[in-house]
Amino acid sequence: MLKDKLQNGDCLFGPFLNLCHPAVMEIAGIAGFDFAIIDTEHGEISADRAVDMIRAAKLAGISPVVRVYGNQPELISKALDIGAEAVQIPQISSRSEAQAAVCAAKFSPEGCRGANRYVRAARYSAADKAAYFAKANQETAVIIQVEGKAGMDNLAEIITVPGIDVLFIGPYDLSASLGIPGQVEHPLIMAAMNKTMDLAQKAGVAIGFFVDDARSAVKWKKAGVQYLSFAADVGLLYDAFRQNVGIFREE
Repeated sequence: MLKDKLQNGDCLFGPFLNLCHPAVMEIAGIAGFDFAIIDTEHGEISADRAVDMIRAAKLAGISPVVRVYGNQPELISKALDIGAEAVQIPQISSRSEAQAAVCAAKFSPEGCRGANRYVRAARYSAADKAAYFAKANQETAVIIQVEGKAGMDNLAEIITVPGIDVLFIGPYDLSASLGIPGQVEHPLIMAAMNKTMDLAQKAGVAIGFFVDDARSAVKWKKAGVQYLSFAADVGLLYDAFRQNVGIFREE
């Protein structure tokens, strides 16, 4: 499980998936990634298609993460009901928003997630009803994305919310909010990351970061980032296509 690996201190590496096909998830698992993020925020993937990608993840031995498109209880619970090991919630800017995200992802008494055992995550009611809800709370990872200046300003309060497993910094949205869109290596971004890592270390929360390439991932891995999301399937496919077309045209 992804949460177990995080708690063991492992550094995890995985791509965003925008393409709506289980084979892409299966290939990511066969390739050796630790997780893949099913992107319902920017990708073309709906919940009824995401569940098949989650099934493929389980077969391929890779942890499925679902990024929902908003901090809404029904989206968060749906992602977990269909079997995601982790839910990733974008655009968190305050402590109250972080609390709402955790509440939606956890069953009572830790949260307010709707209790239903007739879902895939509970093996369609085959899971022991006395154990399922507590087990789900224990195993589910909550990843919150702080992506703007307001969130960074409130970071010291956000990071203290119980139940956050990964504090994920979205560098592109953050760069835009700081008036330097796309400059993800800018000193302001580096300063924000250093601040975030200091606060997270004190709070015992893992840090997540997006990288465009594997060499950047290695750099951040050495810096102590545990959850590294890597590019996206569409971009990786494009790069491979372009590289090979280039070789062909040069001959």
